[in-house]
Amino acid sequence: MSKTNNSKISLDGYKITVLLIDDQVMISEAVRRALSSEKDIEFHYCQDPTKAIKLAAEINATVILQDLVMPEVDGLMMVRYFRVNKATAKIPIIVLSTKEEASIKSEAFTLGANDYMVKLPDKIEMIARIRYHSKAYITQLERDEAFHALEESRGKLAEANLALQKLSSLDGLTGTANRRNFDETLQKEWSRSIRGEKSIGLIMLDIDFFKLYNDHYGHQGGDDCLKRVAEGLDSAIHRETDLLARYGGEEFSTVLPDTDLNGAIKVAEEMRLTIKDLRIEHAKSKVTDIVSISIGVAAVTPLQGMNQEVLIAAADQALYKAKEEGRDMVKSGKVTDSSD
Repeated sequence: MSKTNNSKISLDGYKITVLLIDDQVMISEAVRRALSSEKDIEFHYCQDPTKAIKLAAEINATVILQDLVMPEVDGLMMVRYFRVNKATAKIPIIVLSTKEEASIKSEAFTLGANDYMVKLPDKIEMIARIRYHSKAYITQLERDEAFHALEESRGKLAEANLALQKLSSLDGLTGTANRRNFDETLQKEWSRSIRGEKSIGLIMLDIDFFKLYNDHYGHQGGDDCLKRVAEGLDSAIHRETDLLARYGGEEFSTVLPDTDLNGAIKVAEEMRLTIKDLRIEHAKSKVTDIVSISIGVAAVTPLQGMNQEVLIAAADQALYKAKEEGRDMVKSGKVTDSSD
């Protein structure tokens, strides 16, 4: 197993790794011999304290034994260096000293030392303390790793849920909003219009003689036509707040927040001309030889107690009027509040 702080660690599969920092080779040899019979403990020695931080990170030390008296670097300052370095900040440090002075112990603990032993310590005591601090450190690493894995899993789940939510709100064929999305958006914008006393517009449209188109060009041709029409309609919408949706079959709708009737008619007319400009062949159309659309438009500033269905009904009636009067045109409808 690769022993890195980022990899999964277990008490059963990870060797306790001791780094001794001491300028006296004799001390190093004594500690090495004391640990030589412990098969699960790996021993490393560093005589140069200036290289200790780098070595501790490289070997993934699980505990550091550090002398307080060294010729080049003050031992207490070395503890501080370990604690401010990200790679070694959490590794347990056992300070070794020739004296058992309360003031030195206090300062060592204040700077971040985990334990204090007078050297050379008793073999059994030293091994017990090494095991205790190492296992506590490894357990903490495991917890950190588990926490990071959980957070990553939560993040991926949130992304998946967001993607699923987005997919569930789109029409599978055209990529526009689906009927459910339309209903939810209209309800939300209707309520917002009531609160803000703003006008809301609605466009309902049909592809002219689409059944004849399907019969002549086949269902695949019909699907391709729907996709191209959806793209054209989408290009005629210039505000992010407007919602284009496939209402059902060959019928599309558009919710236009903060839009009065004149504004809605303007958008609808741009949609009609955009679809004609696509020049999609329609040999069976009874209006023209290319695909065209009929559009019904309505707008209202809703009052408390009004239902959005009155807006849909007005746009539907206008669409029916456009079909009755020859198709390939925009007609507007008047909203009648059924609660009156």
